[in-house]
Amino acid sequence: MNKNNKSRRHFMAGAAATTGLVAASSFVPTRFAIGATSPIKVGILLPYSGTYAMLGNSITNAMKMRIEQAGGRMGGRPVEYVALDSEMSVPKAPQNTNKLIKKEKVDFLVGPVHSGIAAAMAKIMGQRKTPIMIVPNAGSNAVTGPLCAPNIFRTSFSNWQPAYPGGVLMGKEGHKTCVTISWKYGAGIQMMAAGRDGFATMGGKSVKDILLPFPNVEFQAHLSEIAALKPDCVFSFFSGGGAIKFLKDYEAAGLKGKIPLYGPGFLTEGVEEAAGSAAEGIKTTLHYASNLDNAENHKFRADYQAAFGAGPNVFSVQGYDTGSLLLQASAAVGGDVESTADVIEAMETSNVPDSPRGPWSMSKAHNPIQNIYLRQVQDGQQKFLGIAAEALADPAAGCKMG
Repeated sequence: MNKNNKSRRHFMAGAAATTGLVAASSFVPTRFAIGATSPIKVGILLPYSGTYAMLGNSITNAMKMRIEQAGGRMGGRPVEYVALDSEMSVPKAPQNTNKLIKKEKVDFLVGPVHSGIAAAMAKIMGQRKTPIMIVPNAGSNAVTGPLCAPNIFRTSFSNWQPAYPGGVLMGKEGHKTCVTISWKYGAGIQMMAAGRDGFATMGGKSVKDILLPFPNVEFQAHLSEIAALKPDCVFSFFSGGGAIKFLKDYEAAGLKGKIPLYGPGFLTEGVEEAAGSAAEGIKTTLHYASNLDNAENHKFRADYQAAFGAGPNVFSVQGYDTGSLLLQASAAVGGDVESTADVIEAMETSNVPDSPRGPWSMSKAHNPIQNIYLRQVQDGQQKFLGIAAEALADPAAGCKMG
């Protein structure tokens, strides 16, 4: 790539960040004019059934909405989507990934939700130069740690990021002992470990760590054990339908008013209405809160509500920002997404100043550097209470890139 092309690309990236990408997405360099009408293929591997179907639909809806807002084109080219249901199945992950790569020949691969699937996908992607994978949810620490690769990016979080400040919060609120409870898979194990580490920095200690097989939602025996242990607090990660069941069972067991419940924000995110009184008053830490007072968030929430008849959540934000990253990178190379090295460089230097979550940038390990917010469910909605950790970067332990 010559110097003029490189300068033009950085100019287009800057324009994309400040103009919503509408003008930038129509720019097509002469050298690429012949192929400009062929669609850019975006493969999607997300759950559309089961416990996490809400997450998959939220991500997909917002990503497509973001791209439609820019005229439905990326770098001047039309967009074709190829979506597969991940079924939250780790054993099926290699087959599904290879289908999108080899049969569908996608230019970008968006997914997954499940940390175990993310690790399986990353092992395949790390051995290839193309396509580029964008993780819109799964927080597997390994993806931006030992499995990091030039063609793997994340627009969500690492499992460490929202959980560590939550552990610190418990200590700041005067608690000395806790019980942790989650599912026994990548996200649950890693978030509980990060929460315990944060708690330990404040002199706190976990007296019991409970892990249930995923997606088991039989909590009663474990809640009885927690009641008997009488910890100062409980730190928990569940999401989707499992979170609703846990919150309701926790309240029904009489623990809600006796032992404060904390966790990464997924514990209450998107389930506030379904959980009802069981979610009220619970404090969590996450990279988004529904009432963040910035112009992009206000517009995003209004647009999403109008388009889908329901309010957005953090998963929608992650999908929206995935769309923004795709648009920004495609505009930066004038639609020539086959020039993978240039697209990667554009993504590495991406800066999203106008996200609904607030400004964020890409770390050297390709994970967002972002604020983690303290939130509390009040009257059925997530309320922003303050910043728990500002511009927090994942440690990216084991990443040899960058």
